[in-house]
Amino acid sequence: MGADTALISAVRTGLADLADPVRAPAMQAYMKSAMPFRGVPKPQRSVLMKGVLSAHPLPDRVTFTATVRRLWHDAEFREERYAAIDLSGHRAYRGWQDPGLLGLYEEMIVGGAWWDYVDELAIRRVGPILRGDRAAVTPRLLGWATDPDRWRRRTAVICQVSAKEDTDRVLLTAAVEANIGDPDFFLRKGIGWALRDYARTAPDWVRTFVTDHPDLSGLSTREALKHLS
Repeated sequence: MGADTALISAVRTGLADLADPVRAPAMQAYMKSAMPFRGVPKPQRSVLMKGVLSAHPLPDRVTFTATVRRLWHDAEFREERYAAIDLSGHRAYRGWQDPGLLGLYEEMIVGGAWWDYVDELAIRRVGPILRGDRAAVTPRLLGWATDPDRWRRRTAVICQVSAKEDTDRVLLTAAVEANIGDPDFFLRKGIGWALRDYARTAPDWVRTFVTDHPDLSGLSTREALKHLS
């Protein structure tokens, strides 16, 4: 089966109806996006998506993945890609969140190649799948941690943000150490974010980690220790 074209049409029509041409250029400029915006803020998009996804339930996993892909790849406005991400995480399809979806999310991470897409996919999609099946997912993320693509690497670094006690310290350490010398802002910021978040759960571990890794960038170090006295 293919994508649910009625759902896709409802998303596009709804976003067009909510479009704010005055707001759109500022949103595009802020995100440094080549793709234009409709000018629909997240609260309005969330209300729209709640209604659309309720009215258009997807019958099976194949239709689900095809619809996410079509929304993503055929998007003409950035909010349509946000809608694809919203659909991918809808609670009705939570049972399909397993390693079989990693290929879809990897496609979106690499193709999207910007933090607004990648962070949501890394933390809200890849992270839960990792915690649900570590044996299958950990080796893949270890591979991403050293991949030439910086967005795969950022995903490996930040995917455990919000994991708290479920954080795999070995994976976190490997992902950070693999990227510790990279000058890329998004990797350095991501390292600091991942450590700062885990410091809420294991402050002493993070302090020791920072002390033991003097080659951490200043940005990563400041972020990691931001809430530690």
